[in-house]
Amino acid sequence: MTHSVPPIAQSNTLMIGDFSARTLIQRFGSPLYVMDEALIRSKMRLYKTAFSHPDFKTTITYAGKAFLTKAMVQITHQEGLSLDVVSLGELMTALSVNFPAERLVLHGNNKSIEELQAAIDANVGLLVLDNPDEFQRLIRLKPQHRIPVLLRVNPGIEAHTHDYIKTATPDSKFGMSLGDPATFDFLRELADHPLIDLQGLHCHIGSQIQSIDAYLETVNVLLDTLLSLSKEGLNLHTLNLGGGFGARYVDSDPILDLPQLLNQLAEAIFAGCRQRQLTLKRVILEPGRSIVAEAGTTLYTVGSIKTTITGKTYVMVDGSMADHLRTALYQAKYTALAAEKLDEPHDQLVTIAGKACESGDILIHQAKLPRLVEGDLIAVKSTGAYHYSMASNYNRLLKPAVVLVNGSTARVIVKRETIEDLLRNDEVIA
Repeated sequence: MTHSVPPIAQSNTLMIGDFSARTLIQRFGSPLYVMDEALIRSKMRLYKTAFSHPDFKTTITYAGKAFLTKAMVQITHQEGLSLDVVSLGELMTALSVNFPAERLVLHGNNKSIEELQAAIDANVGLLVLDNPDEFQRLIRLKPQHRIPVLLRVNPGIEAHTHDYIKTATPDSKFGMSLGDPATFDFLRELADHPLIDLQGLHCHIGSQIQSIDAYLETVNVLLDTLLSLSKEGLNLHTLNLGGGFGARYVDSDPILDLPQLLNQLAEAIFAGCRQRQLTLKRVILEPGRSIVAEAGTTLYTVGSIKTTITGKTYVMVDGSMADHLRTALYQAKYTALAAEKLDEPHDQLVTIAGKACESGDILIHQAKLPRLVEGDLIAVKSTGAYHYSMASNYNRLLKPAVVLVNGSTARVIVKRETIEDLLRNDEVIA
């Protein structure tokens, strides 16, 4: 479904592209995920331009777990990025719209036989092995060609972020520790196996990282590892540094100078290689959140408003933790706007709550908004990453539609769930 409208200028109203929030709600329903296509594409192009170097090939691989639909796969393809998938569902979503298999990277810490077989059949460009068990499952499938592989390793770097999204500490569930001699034994085994084309190392130190320091430390650890391996004749030529670059959710979040960071990172890799007399053929980054988070806005309609005996005011909206999980999961903070009262002072301290039967069903614990009434619209900013991806049917609630806006065009890229969708897979008993 596509809608086009002439540009609208309303200073008091939130505009996404040429559409007012009210127009989008009237046409597509509430609550509603809205994605800004132009911003997504500009971020992709920024990564490709800023992270480059004449001495090695650079590849930007979009981390699909942040937000993945058929339309998002198409945008990724059109912008010339590779795509990181972590499940059979993500892999088949990509293949269903003919994404080039050679630009696919399959991740995951417990890949199933079905997922590994699908990757083999599709000839994915890279398979990131997490552990020896996965390797044994892969070999049992007896692939008919050598499988290009990276091994995910843990450099033991402390990324200053929430504990739940740190992924490279020694006790992480992901990858193999560089502090464990068994990791190096496994690398040698992979390098010697006739069905494995071991190309390099992968790591991902965490998410929502706001400075370059942890990345620079990671580069030094990984290059030291490559140097150590090269001294025994094992020459690996690819580094995948994962993603984790931060997005801006609230005014107190720093403004990340992404072009400067990416340029500095590329130069640090080059300098580190030159210092160690190493040659890298390829360096991969896997941004997800930083490409789509700020391109997303979730629109809600206000229902009940109530103030408790203690003076706490709740503004209830027609969404819930089922479509906005990160506050409950990570204590994440967000910015909310009264979408049709932008010019009014946002000076009322309220809690924005959802309709799920959970005390923890809070979208924003402390939001500054003007005085609201039933039917007003609230826009929660920077919801493009891990909102649609994490949405559920808790309380048998229906998932919102996703609309892609680009200037005067708005397209539904995920239909709103219906009661029929919800009941479709249920079976009755005799």
